[in-house]
Amino acid sequence: MKSNTSRRNILQGFIVTAVVVGFDPVNRSWITSANAAQSFVNLPHLDGVIYTDDATRANAADDFGHLVYRLPKAVLKPGSIQDIVRIIQFARQNNLKIAARGQGHSCYGQALLEAGLVIDMSPLNKIHHLSADRVVVEAGVVWSQLLQATLKQQLTPPVLTDYIELSIGGTLSLGGIGGASHRYGVQVDNVLELQIVTGKGKLETCSPYQNCDLFEAVLAGLGQCGIIVRATIRLIKAFTNVRVFLLDYDNLDTFTHDQRLLIADERFNYVEGQVVSDTKGGWRYMLEAASFYTPPNQPDNTSLLASLSYTPGTEQIEDKSYFDFLNRLAESVAYLKSINIWSNPHPWINLFVPSTAVKQYVGKIVSTLTLADTGNGPILLYPVKTDRFKLPLFRTPNEPVVFLFAILRTAPLDDATVRKMLDENRKFFEKNRDLGGTRYPVDAIKFSDSDWKQQFGPVWGRLVSAKRRYDPDNLLTPGQGIF
Repeated sequence: MKSNTSRRNILQGFIVTAVVVGFDPVNRSWITSANAAQSFVNLPHLDGVIYTDDATRANAADDFGHLVYRLPKAVLKPGSIQDIVRIIQFARQNNLKIAARGQGHSCYGQALLEAGLVIDMSPLNKIHHLSADRVVVEAGVVWSQLLQATLKQQLTPPVLTDYIELSIGGTLSLGGIGGASHRYGVQVDNVLELQIVTGKGKLETCSPYQNCDLFEAVLAGLGQCGIIVRATIRLIKAFTNVRVFLLDYDNLDTFTHDQRLLIADERFNYVEGQVVSDTKGGWRYMLEAASFYTPPNQPDNTSLLASLSYTPGTEQIEDKSYFDFLNRLAESVAYLKSINIWSNPHPWINLFVPSTAVKQYVGKIVSTLTLADTGNGPILLYPVKTDRFKLPLFRTPNEPVVFLFAILRTAPLDDATVRKMLDENRKFFEKNRDLGGTRYPVDAIKFSDSDWKQQFGPVWGRLVSAKRRYDPDNLLTPGQGIF
């Protein structure tokens, strides 16, 4: 028998014995038909379900990082976009905090909420319209689902993150970086239009040409001004195949030189790279590059590898289907889940390092880093061109080229090790900040008010103004700790 609550009599085959009928503003608690008090605020009509059972609330109290636990009062699984409009209006009237949750892939409680209402966006998962150059999707759609739909029409989103089981609303709230970002920017740079529910409980349409201040406040805006409920995303022609090149380097300077060369001439469709463990001890560097093609056309390996200074004879070259390449992490994730490592703490750090400082900064960190410091998690290092980034709240260093440097740590179930990793994250962040670097804020770094002001720099005032305009009661996404 379920103790969750609904306006329906039957939910998923279980009879519901108590229905949420309102909210007690004095005791800050939800009122059900089983415990109805004399005085409470009536709940608006909802097409979906509000859950107050312990299991649903506990699931919404944790995220991928498993570092922060915040237990909400209730979880809404909306049945429509209008549910989000109604519940935010209700929250304003009753001073309830709201957090939207996609796939919960953040690392430090960004989408978590103590004692408020979490909106589980996963039921809003419909693809509404797909045409030759764009697609309209709800925010709960995950990128793998979208990609499978667009590939049937030989189309693809221009940029995909390495892990494609993330929600569209979630990555658009952050930025969405990937191996094609040196060509097409981040995912927010490929959005044509949005539907947003603001912190005022208003459903708004915005684009670069309509309500552009809201458009720019929400994309990479960390959920501070509105909840993305629908997005129109640009599409480009998709190829059917991918030739993947893995190239080894012993020297950081040579490695980053070749990466800069490849993003400058754009000979590859995809460019990333990793710092990898050397079997002889220490670290080496692996350049990952991919050329997309459709047979009978074939990539010219000689031209693609010309003038690169990788270690001769170490190159690995493999052909895959386009979808298999973009979904390449699925097998690894399934394995990590099967051995219960996926549920370990993940004190990740994700930074943007100025190109002029990358040798000094990364070289120093790598010289002292051990496998134990990463928990065998990958270390990403690859460049992007900042002139591809058009949205003001997506913050990168003020240089033409910057490097994403990410240590995707997995920690043992040991509080002391987790604390050590978090302390190191803070030190690494501060060193990068002092060199003019910024943070990609999906990771696990404790941030102060002054850190946020420094992160947003010259656009801090714009974010503050937008927050006042679109979320004047400061209801939305308190887990980020910005306001």
